[in-house]
Amino acid sequence: MTTKSVAPALFDSAIFRQAITDSFFKLNPRALSRNPVIFVTEVVAALVTAFWLRDLLASNGTAWFSGQIAAWLWFTVLFANFAEAVAEGRGKAQADALRRTRIDTMAKRLVIPENNDRVYSKVSANTLNVGDLVLVETGDIIPADGEIVEGIASVNESAITGESAPVIRESGGDRSAVTGGTTVLSDWIKVKITAAPGHTFIDRMIALVEGAERKKTPNELALSILLAGLTLIFLIAVVTLWGLAGYSGTTLSITVLVALLVTLIPTTIGGLLSAIGIAGMDRLIRFNVIATSGRAVEAAGDVDTLLLDKTGTITYGNRLATAFIPVPGVTEKYLAEVILLASLTDETPEGRSIVALCKGTYALTEPKMLNKKSIIIPFSASTRISGIDIDGREIRKGAVDATLKYVKLTSAKAPAAFNEAVDRISRTGGTPLGVAENGQLLGVIHLKDVVKPHIKQRFNALRAMGIRTVMVTGDNPVTAATIASEAGVDDFIAEATPEDKLAYIRAEQKSGRMIAMCGDGTNDAPALAQADVGVAMQSGTQAAREAGNMVDLDSNPTKLIEIVEIGKQLLMTRGSLTTFSIANDVAKYFAIIPALFVVTYPELGALNVMHLASPQSAILSAIIFNALIIVALIPLALKGIAYRPVGASALLRRNLLIYGLGGLIVPFIGIKVIDLVVAALHLA
Repeated sequence: MTTKSVAPALFDSAIFRQAITDSFFKLNPRALSRNPVIFVTEVVAALVTAFWLRDLLASNGTAWFSGQIAAWLWFTVLFANFAEAVAEGRGKAQADALRRTRIDTMAKRLVIPENNDRVYSKVSANTLNVGDLVLVETGDIIPADGEIVEGIASVNESAITGESAPVIRESGGDRSAVTGGTTVLSDWIKVKITAAPGHTFIDRMIALVEGAERKKTPNELALSILLAGLTLIFLIAVVTLWGLAGYSGTTLSITVLVALLVTLIPTTIGGLLSAIGIAGMDRLIRFNVIATSGRAVEAAGDVDTLLLDKTGTITYGNRLATAFIPVPGVTEKYLAEVILLASLTDETPEGRSIVALCKGTYALTEPKMLNKKSIIIPFSASTRISGIDIDGREIRKGAVDATLKYVKLTSAKAPAAFNEAVDRISRTGGTPLGVAENGQLLGVIHLKDVVKPHIKQRFNALRAMGIRTVMVTGDNPVTAATIASEAGVDDFIAEATPEDKLAYIRAEQKSGRMIAMCGDGTNDAPALAQADVGVAMQSGTQAAREAGNMVDLDSNPTKLIEIVEIGKQLLMTRGSLTTFSIANDVAKYFAIIPALFVVTYPELGALNVMHLASPQSAILSAIIFNALIIVALIPLALKGIAYRPVGASALLRRNLLIYGLGGLIVPFIGIKVIDLVVAALHLA
């Protein structure tokens, strides 16, 4: 079962308190200059504050009005800072949880790495260098990221993945990478350190989760440039208006002009833009996926083709026993009992799966070996057979031809049922193992590359989202076709080399497709690096994790469904709130513009459709609404707009109807309500 990261509440009290403090620190102009809309708001807030102080010292009657405008302008800036601070705080809370897994452990650094011994000296993990060889035994914490060069062990990775089930890590394959901070539960391994202190996988995750390395995506940059451009245009327009008013003899106070500027520029989306981007990456973390950039999250929303490596991604990666097939005259129960005896000392993944099948399907228990003379026959590459001699019984299991040789039979003379079972297993892409006792064939073990459970339903969901799935594997076409059919992918590429995967991705990208790649092996690294979205499995090699722009801590390839939904949700949230922001400015124009010119041009009173109490009340109400709407939209920016798998045109209609029309209507209602309160309290 996949375990999601525990996410803090939307407004966790600790995050809330820290965000309030951070909102004031973010008033630093150097930090705020990254957000041009809010930076301009801060500058004009400081300007109005200066005029308020002047009016206050001069006992001017307008001090009360300008003071309120200044206060609400500062609140607008603080609320925008607060939105960003809350988003960052949620990420930092996740980072703190990860940081608690990183402790200063002692490492067993091998004294003479070249020797085939286990002599070590204990050193602090912080002193290890890349290339050091360390010994990790049962109960030890792996001191740093590395690759297993010798041994096999069961490792508890729950500190990283949240998954309680241990995993097997061994040298010489795609399960050789280990992560610092995880614990060896059994056996021992020798690990070659691949990451220096401070640059481990956990360190990188902490930096990414905190947002310390977050960079704006291309779309986010484009929107920032657009907002900066609009701000500059409206700034020029207001300055021009001030000049024209002076030329025509109309008196417009700086405070009123500032109010006009703030209501003209898109402060709502400007205040929420950064929070939307940070929250998108935070939502990924709650699904145990670490993204190295917001760009990857954004690209996920546009993915239309998904490539998946078969071994370890669609399948478990190790061949597992699924059935025992006896020859005529032998019962399944007896065959299972014999196979259990032959497999008790087999510590390979296949051997462990055989024992599990015996205990699970056939309800067998391990026989008591006390006072029994036994000789273990280990598997070797030369004989390709293993077994046990016990109480006068010779039991063997192994490759079919090796087993036939042991019983002194040729394939032509073997029982027909035995040959039929072998052929059937081979045709479906499985691996048959022969079983014999005392020179007699007993049956066949069916080993197969097992497809992960529920993966077919998940691929159906991807298909409903318009995403085409393609399995890539080095297997022969027969085996590939069998696995592809069982998994439910749309297409497959058999006998694929790393170059083939890379060429396929490049060809698809040239045709305008957005490609996502899931993989876990070193041979997947080039394709993961080339793909628009490269999702590396946490269980895979260091090379794969370095190449991808996302790491799935649960090693679940169909997690791309959540990744795509979050990417689409990020794009939809940003688009919807931009639409709302621009639309609600229109309503503010109807409040501010008549208030500015109604004395000089009484005809503009017709635009006062909200029937606001007075020009001063209209201006103050618009400024108050401008600040409060940011607060009201913070939960939506952090949570995101719910994704529904609908077409682009339907999505556009929904966006315009809800956030376009809503952005027009809500401010009319909000400004009118605030105006009634302002008038009732005689604030203007």
